[in-house]
Amino acid sequence: MRTLTREAALPETLALAPTPAAERHARGRLPSLTGMRWAAAFLVFAFHTYKFGYYGPEDEELVSWAARSGSAGVMFFFVLSGFVLAWSARPGDRYLSFMRRRLARVYPLHLVTAAVALALAFTALPWLREGERDGLKAVTANLLLVSSWKFEWWQTGNPVSWSLVCEVFFYACFPLLHWALRRPGPRGLTGVAALCVLTVMVQPYVYKALHVDVFLYSFPLARLPEFVLGVAVGRIVQLGRWRGPGLEGAMALTLIGYFAAPLVRSGLTWTPLIGLTCLIAAGAVADVNGQPSMWRRPSLVKLGEWSFAFYMVHLLVMHTLTLWVGEKPRFDTIGAFGTAGSAFVVSLALSALLYRLVEEPGRRLFLGKKRLPGRPA
Repeated sequence: MRTLTREAALPETLALAPTPAAERHARGRLPSLTGMRWAAAFLVFAFHTYKFGYYGPEDEELVSWAARSGSAGVMFFFVLSGFVLAWSARPGDRYLSFMRRRLARVYPLHLVTAAVALALAFTALPWLREGERDGLKAVTANLLLVSSWKFEWWQTGNPVSWSLVCEVFFYACFPLLHWALRRPGPRGLTGVAALCVLTVMVQPYVYKALHVDVFLYSFPLARLPEFVLGVAVGRIVQLGRWRGPGLEGAMALTLIGYFAAPLVRSGLTWTPLIGLTCLIAAGAVADVNGQPSMWRRPSLVKLGEWSFAFYMVHLLVMHTLTLWVGEKPRFDTIGAFGTAGSAFVVSLALSALLYRLVEEPGRRLFLGKKRLPGRPA
């Protein structure tokens, strides 16, 4: 497949807008965003400890207040993906080369954790496959990362892999999106970003009015606006025209949206979105300008590097723990936090091993490289 370089060409090319600022920024590393990835992964973990019913009546209300919006961490990942891909797009890149690099980041770990999940489902944890229809078809769809397009299959294999199905769909759309969004200026991009937020807000009502029966939480097309929002904001920051709040203001917006989500009808779909997007942009600006950022701490960056493996393995660890603690055990304070802490420690240790022994070597093998160069966040 040939490389396209003309402005009028179809979007097989991923060339950035030819401005000196964009080219200079695109080469910059964004360690703050890597640190933020860890916080998002931890929020998802905290949300699942709540859903697994570890906490008794004396703690459940407090934990519910703190953790029940934790699935917004996945929203963060979707926006971040769009932002980082817009930031790091290579001029003249070929579509197949781009897709190969993106799959190399997610597929090795997906295959390993899917194999572990299936082994558990057919041995120690048979309830992982309860209610699953079309077993072989569902497993095949999951391995090919298309399972979330059908509601009955959305948690086949490793339950968290539904989000990878969305990510792979986003990757497939990105060249066209980047081709379209490198043309508008900052005002046009701001309009696109506002339209994405509005779409996220209204789409539950639109789907309901059209009698479209899909599970919006895992349906890739329904989550696409979050990714497009990240691409648009990434382009704005790239052009040096971001006028949003700094890190402190963005963090305040994020916390307000996070804790307001349970109070708003369909709020978890959109209330954290604006703050999370501003936080990503503010972190990138802080890194580019050399401003202070707590997210740039080496320990957070290291944890951020492990965050994908942590996300992929933590639910398997929690399911396995049910062999000892049962389902929804409702422990007292010590037992509840002790169980959650055990799940966290085991998941973290496994994530470090998976990052070192599966994720990085698998990516090198997928790309046919012996050693990987330095990379952006």
